Amino acid sequence: MNAPRAPGTVPRKSHLTLSNKQYTKIAGTIASVRKSRQTGGFNLEEEEEPQVNGTRRSSYAAVDITKEPSFIAEQSFIRAPLNSRVASRIVPAKKGKAKAEPLENVPLDIQEAMILEDLLFVLMHPAKGIEGTHIVYNLDEFPEDDDSLLKGIQFSVSVQLDPSLRDLVERIIPLATYYTSISAFVELRSHLDYGLVNHALCAAIRDMLKDYQTLLSQLEHAFNSSTSFTLQKFWFYIHPTLHTMSLIYSLICELNQTDSSSDASGSESSDDEDALNEELGLASGLKAVKLNEMSISGGGIVKGGEVVAILWDRMQNMSGDPTAYKLYGKLFKAAGRPFAGIVEQWIRTGLLKDPYEEVMVKESKFINRGTLEMDYTDEYWERRYTLRDGSSLSAPSKRHQAGVPPPRTPGGRLPGGACIPPFMETWKHKILLAGKYLNVIRECGLEIKGDAHNVDEADWDMSSDKFYKSIEDGYTYANRTLLKLLMEDQHLVPRLRSLKYYFFLSQSSFLTHFLDLSASELRKPVKGVSIVKLQSLLDLALNSGETLGYKDDVKVNMATSGLYEWLLKVVSVSGAIGGEGEDVAGGQSVGAVSTGEAVTDDPSSKEKDKGKKELQGMVRVFNVSLGKRPLTGIDALTLDYNVRFPLSLVISRKTILRYQLIFRFLLHLKHVEQMLTSMWIDHKAPNWRVPTSEHAEFTQWRSRVFVLRARMLAFVQQILAFATVEVLEPNWRKLEAKLGKVPTVDQLLRDHVDFLDTCLKECMLTSSKLLRVYSRMLVTCSTFALYSAHFTKSVNQGVTALGQSGGDPSSVPMQKR
Repeated sequence: MNAPRAPGTVPRKSHLTLSNKQYTKIAGTIASVRKSRQTGGFNLEEEEEPQVNGTRRSSYAAVDITKEPSFIAEQSFIRAPLNSRVASRIVPAKKGKAKAEPLENVPLDIQEAMILEDLLFVLMHPAKGIEGTHIVYNLDEFPEDDDSLLKGIQFSVSVQLDPSLRDLVERIIPLATYYTSISAFVELRSHLDYGLVNHALCAAIRDMLKDYQTLLSQLEHAFNSSTSFTLQKFWFYIHPTLHTMSLIYSLICELNQTDSSSDASGSESSDDEDALNEELGLASGLKAVKLNEMSISGGGIVKGGEVVAILWDRMQNMSGDPTAYKLYGKLFKAAGRPFAGIVEQWIRTGLLKDPYEEVMVKESKFINRGTLEMDYTDEYWERRYTLRDGSSLSAPSKRHQAGVPPPRTPGGRLPGGACIPPFMETWKHKILLAGKYLNVIRECGLEIKGDAHNVDEADWDMSSDKFYKSIEDGYTYANRTLLKLLMEDQHLVPRLRSLKYYFFLSQSSFLTHFLDLSASELRKPVKGVSIVKLQSLLDLALNSGETLGYKDDVKVNMATSGLYEWLLKVVSVSGAIGGEGEDVAGGQSVGAVSTGEAVTDDPSSKEKDKGKKELQGMVRVFNVSLGKRPLTGIDALTLDYNVRFPLSLVISRKTILRYQLIFRFLLHLKHVEQMLTSMWIDHKAPNWRVPTSEHAEFTQWRSRVFVLRARMLAFVQQILAFATVEVLEPNWRKLEAKLGKVPTVDQLLRDHVDFLDTCLKECMLTSSKLLRVYSRMLVTCSTFALYSAHFTKSVNQGVTALGQSGGDPSSVPMQKR
């Protein structure tokens, strides 16, 4: 014990550093011990040299430490960053190693001490173990590359060892295999491209390995300091750790097996190439490129949600083993923390920071608000952020659609971030929508109160109820905020009322005025119609009557196909408007119908093909009825409606398409009604009213024209009244009632689309059978109205001929027209 220092004295400086001589001596001693381990022991004759100048020099003091195998075998970039340029490979002991002494005549306690020393060497080294005297590498299963090193190094015990000791040693030896495999796994998965979840998992396993190393250090101290330390005591202390390490080993074997199954096809021909790259010093530089290729082709590496799902499944399947359940629960909590952190930031701020594509939400960065301003499709809402498994609220499973990676095995789990853990399956849509809502709010320039930085990382525990309560709270806040923005700030309901006014013709005085003003222009072929002139006439019609809201957003447009041809395309794609195959833009229906005809024996498909052929024949009849003339302006006339973000999420291009279909249908009915009404005016002419009782056949023909025109007019008016009074108006009232108490934004979108789909269905525009019946009748009415001038000409000729013949019916031949 040092004496206390007197006050005022200067403390003596303690020498904490080594001199050059001491450092050289220690370095040489360490190098000699390492080399003796590899060459089979010291050469006692060369171990020491005579003292020179009172000092002892080691024969290994001049060994070049940079050529030591311990330095070359160190593969960690952090510990030895230049080793990536050195060809490193584990090489077992050569035949030149000194032979182990025979154990037949060695006492049992000496054998036990020798084998305990070998066990401590084998179990201590994380990369390859240190081969002992009586415990050596199993050369038949020795790993030759990094991939086989993940399976662990196998050791074999000398057959000369006493059977009682040998049996106990063979129980302990698998621990060395587990340790080398786990250490290699941690080194490999710590690479950047494996993602945050793998990094967190490796960190948790590394902490467990520290406990293992501490235990071995304590056992080594007990072996060196206690004469009563036996192999039985060693087994007693190491047995719980052996079970724990076996559980970790089984986990990493499952992860490695899943990895190897996804890229086995592409790795067969790359062994020689890898060896060449390694010799050239390019192995580490190409490692990131290979990992990137693995993630693109096939299933890719196991990361993100797939790792979390595997941990969850193992925790649930082994819940009967308390040790396994506790171990996997700890690993699940540690590995799931980055996953939960990304989800937490997404639902609180609407920002998706997922550089390694580990979570279930996928971002399409090429779709932004700028594209939405130019063409207000619903891509921003449906495709900007999606679930990686391809599911949605309307379609729970779309695994085979484009962009969804194939499963690892047929019917198995999806790879990487596309794999949604089972416990989050019911929450995935709320997680997606919460971030979507906040993203839209941010795009509008509003402040978001939620802040992920204020959340304690201790709450990022996916096994806790607080995490799911946080998801529910984030979804509720985002939903309420966006719904208020749409309904109050953006005036959604008045916008929808204006759409009803312009497209459903609830008060069609402006349309009648517009058709009267543009009658001459609409009679032209569609290619000769001036849209600028029609737009000016529409603005004049809208401004001349009562004050209408949002009239500046109504635009005139010309479709490229007729109404029934358009309906034929849409119905033939999916059987109904709004099916999964529908992708309509710019007045054209472009579906998932291939150019070749599919061969099938399904009666329903044959019935659909039959109905399609009939519809095509009906379209040809309609074209023939128009005299094979090109499409006219009145047949192609439609309206368009301009909206801006964020209302374009509700009034999207697909919803505008539905409005346009209904408008063109009502416009066609109005036009046919107008043609039949004009025909009725022509029938009030004197020649149609001249009594011709002496010519019964002429009178009967004229009466049939009157009756047919009256019945057609009544039919068209009944269809128009049914569509407007019985279909559109009641459904609109129901929609207004739903909008008054809609709870979520997604429910608002569904209610709007359901309203339009119901109107289309009840107007008989979605069923091929109903469309076939009434459209044929409407085409007949249009064709009949087109012959009005011919009928009038025939009547005038007949009346003139009767007047010249003096009323003799036999002298006037009646031509059938």
